[in-house]
Amino acid sequence: MHMASLTPLENYKDLATAIGCDDVLFKREDLHPYGSHKGRSIPVMIEHYVEAGDRRFAISSSGNAAFAAGLYVQEYNANASEPVELDIFIGNHIAPHKADKLKTLADDHIRVIAKERPRQAVLEAEKEGARSLRQSLDDEALIGYESLGAEIMSDAKNAGSAVGAIFIGTSSGTTAQALAQYFADKDAGIQVHIVQTSSCHPMSQEFESYDGPDEQSIADAIVDIVATRKPSLVPAINTTGGHGWTVTNQDIQNAQEMVFENTGLEISTNSALSVAGLITAVEVGWEMPGVPVCLICGD
Repeated sequence: MHMASLTPLENYKDLATAIGCDDVLFKREDLHPYGSHKGRSIPVMIEHYVEAGDRRFAISSSGNAAFAAGLYVQEYNANASEPVELDIFIGNHIAPHKADKLKTLADDHIRVIAKERPRQAVLEAEKEGARSLRQSLDDEALIGYESLGAEIMSDAKNAGSAVGAIFIGTSSGTTAQALAQYFADKDAGIQVHIVQTSSCHPMSQEFESYDGPDEQSIADAIVDIVATRKPSLVPAINTTGGHGWTVTNQDIQNAQEMVFENTGLEISTNSALSVAGLITAVEVGWEMPGVPVCLICGD
């Protein structure tokens, strides 16, 4: 019996033609109940640590992860005899629409706090007993993304498509690492491709040197310059036969325009990274053993 998926896997033939491939699938994680693909992992982390006895959490996030955490904590607290606490630390220069969205989550147990150094604020909160929800440093974060891999494989099979690659806009690399490991365990033959930006590409540069413009990327969720997961992620990607791509602002804007013209969808700059990476791969003649999937991640 086929279980219903949390988010749809959609085929866009006109877009595929415009890109230069036979088919392209969008995994619509922007339609996830918790707002993005982060909703796969953050709730699993919180559940795990609540069962272990934690009652206070802290997160530094530019949007998607914090929003998923806030929505889940609200849901949990609505039915809990003992509510959990969540501090969301945001930077002083966060995009106003993201700050406003996060502030709608604030209640008696969720605080949204602007800091000049939000990651440092999480470290201070940890010293005071909070559990950090930073995915780049916690392998519990990998577990939740297994459901994403399972859905992609199952839905593609039911639609009669053979997935050959997935393109993922990448900051810490947690999603990509989890999917690479899952697909390898399942012997799925699916390449994992990471896509990073002109201003943050510590992992994609392991695959090819970036020689584009020196610019601040419009895809503002890609911020992890430390790349703690790189020693694990790069070999995992190589095992799948995938690659790492670095795209410019122009690449991202072109991807957004191409998607809108051929699908009618208005996707965010961060979601457009996956499409920009696919376009680049097709342009250089990268061979994929099946249909490519672009992860549409959210804001």
